[in-house]
Amino acid sequence: MVAACGSPAASPGGTATKSPSPSPSPSAAPTKATVELQKGGSFAFTLRPDKAPQTVARFADKSRSGFYDDKLFHRVEDWVVQGGDPSGNGTGGEKVPSEYNDLSFKLGAVGIARGSDPAINNGSQWFVVKKDSTFLDRQYTNFGLVTDGMDVVNGIKIGDKIKTIKIE
Repeated sequence: MVAACGSPAASPGGTATKSPSPSPSPSAAPTKATVELQKGGSFAFTLRPDKAPQTVARFADKSRSGFYDDKLFHRVEDWVVQGGDPSGNGTGGEKVPSEYNDLSFKLGAVGIARGSDPAINNGSQWFVVKKDSTFLDRQYTNFGLVTDGMDVVNGIKIGDKIKTIKIE
């Protein structure tokens, strides 16, 4: 139905050692994504690494690598827009573990697509709901909320392409 991205976070192992030079501090988890469309316009959403850390990490990594550049929105309905499919038709993307949480799919919520097995999410496809869609609560991974540009989301048509996604 909908897709999102996230990758399992690797946890460093070993013991801490005293070093003469300071170690770089781990980078903070990403908290914002800005999606720029090829046809013009952009929208931004908060990322919720506190609620879906693996999903946010996977989405951020893919965005930073350029994976989503030129990907199209293959599904546009009155209540949802969905994109990020490497196949372009809703059939592509890897399988990853689901990461459910208590965030509600209210207007502007951003989630990850999945197939019929609720334990498995799509690793690439993600969606934005254009109206309250609480029937998705705890059925799909919610990992963000649109904070700017909902008018742009509402103007997306099937086949519109992502120019780039900036992660902050």
